Amino acid sequence: MTTAPQSVVRYSANRLTIEVGSAPAEFQSRYEQAVPPFPAEQVAALVQRQAPWPDMLDLMTAASPLGFFLFYKIDVAPTVRLAGDKAVGVAYLMGNNTLMESMYRYEPAILLYAPLHIVIWGDPDGPGYLTFDKPSDQFGSFGNTEISKVGTELDRKLAALLDHLGVRIPDELLTT
Repeated sequence: MTTAPQSVVRYSANRLTIEVGSAPAEFQSRYEQAVPPFPAEQVAALVQRQAPWPDMLDLMTAASPLGFFLFYKIDVAPTVRLAGDKAVGVAYLMGNNTLMESMYRYEPAILLYAPLHIVIWGDPDGPGYLTFDKPSDQFGSFGNTEISKVGTELDRKLAALLDHLGVRIPDELLTT
């Protein structure tokens, strides 16, 4: 950590919502194919043997060509159905532990935004939507150039993921 943290930081973030061109369940399936589960057992094995950091970098690159992993998923539909809600919604924590570390070394509080929070939602028959906060806004709030660079890199990685999924890339992700 390079500086003492500020006790209060005010910042604004762009929340982006994109129509995904299909019903939420269909898009959710494509998304989960593109963003694999975090390889926890393999990471635990690296930690157990105190592997050098390049081994972790190699594992992350090999395990997810698009550079993102799912750490957690919560499907709220079964619960909200009890209240009569018809919309579906699935929230994900998505990220990459090696990108997280490249910010963590400067400010551990970045864990507030890493992993990223992504939501797929909509009417069960469509249209479906993807909503997330722009990473460079979140990480830029720390006022550290090195952290901000990773936030911008995450914007670009999200744009590449959206492109892979055939979804319109918002201009806000391309202008950082």
